[in-house]
Amino acid sequence: MAIELAQKYRQLLFLQPFISLCILLCIGVDGHAASFSTQQECIQHLILTGPDTMTMGEARAACNTTTAKPDDKEAIVQKSDGPVEGRLKVDKTNLRKPFTLMSHKNNYILFAAYNFQGWDITPYAVAYGQDGLEIDNAEVQFQLSIKTPLAVELFDQHLDIFAGYTARSFWQVFNKDASSPFRETNHEPEIWLQERPQDRTIFGFKNTVNAIGFNHMSNGQGGSLSRSWNRIYGFSSLERGNLAIILRPWIRIAEDVEEDDNPDITDYYGHGELWLSYKHNRHTFSFMTRNNLESGFSRGAVSLDWSFPLFGYPYLKGYIQYFTGYGESLIDYNKYVNRIGIGLQFTDFL
Repeated sequence: MAIELAQKYRQLLFLQPFISLCILLCIGVDGHAASFSTQQECIQHLILTGPDTMTMGEARAACNTTTAKPDDKEAIVQKSDGPVEGRLKVDKTNLRKPFTLMSHKNNYILFAAYNFQGWDITPYAVAYGQDGLEIDNAEVQFQLSIKTPLAVELFDQHLDIFAGYTARSFWQVFNKDASSPFRETNHEPEIWLQERPQDRTIFGFKNTVNAIGFNHMSNGQGGSLSRSWNRIYGFSSLERGNLAIILRPWIRIAEDVEEDDNPDITDYYGHGELWLSYKHNRHTFSFMTRNNLESGFSRGAVSLDWSFPLFGYPYLKGYIQYFTGYGESLIDYNKYVNRIGIGLQFTDFL
């Protein structure tokens, strides 16, 4: 009898972690643990009301999950924070987590992007020797942009090193006659050093972040379709209230004449761009201008973006993007584009 009791006790010890987990899940489901705003409050509650066999490690693990909410971003970001400052606070919570991937630029998909000017067929006709190729004016466009910290708080200062990657694709999904090909994909790896100044103001605007980095941009093609260039760029943001002003100047790194696929690319991209972004509740309005003054308003570009909430759903936003000018993609850098698109945005730029 004593041996049987001992065996049952050992079985219960083996099952104890699973029993504790079930109890904790039940607590989270009925809302008791999940309603706490801090991990400390949750742990104190579980110590007082949880099973005697529960360990501190199990309590911490349970409270790490039950205190997480879809609106954690709103809990981190204060109403008084500007758009860039709020984004930096969210990033800071992820900086020291191993193997962290964060959104960099905005991530989106445009289910219908229509170019009123029509896409240029010439580069493809030359590359493939087919004059009968056709490209639809409407296509799907999407962008994936991520970053990860390589070093944080360098020299005990507010200095960080990041690496990032952005891919933007132009998909002729409606072009069934051509087997729905990807018309173009631009790849943009980069690395940068950023400074997060504390309490610095310029003309009444708060200076939230400054950076310098290296950027490579390529369409991954060969032959006559190949386009690429390298840049050293700067980045600086100023904000007041819900308005953010972002300056991004760059200098192209010269290439050998024999290897340069696009020697006149700076005639169309210029040497920098200016972003204005305004946030109102969960709406974000953005304006970008590039190379207009520098080119005498002959080879510039303007972009207007609006992201907006969808039925209160916290993970997706509606997205409308209008672009007019040059340099929308590398293959079309020297062709005029007048395009509007509508779709979904998964992560905002700010």
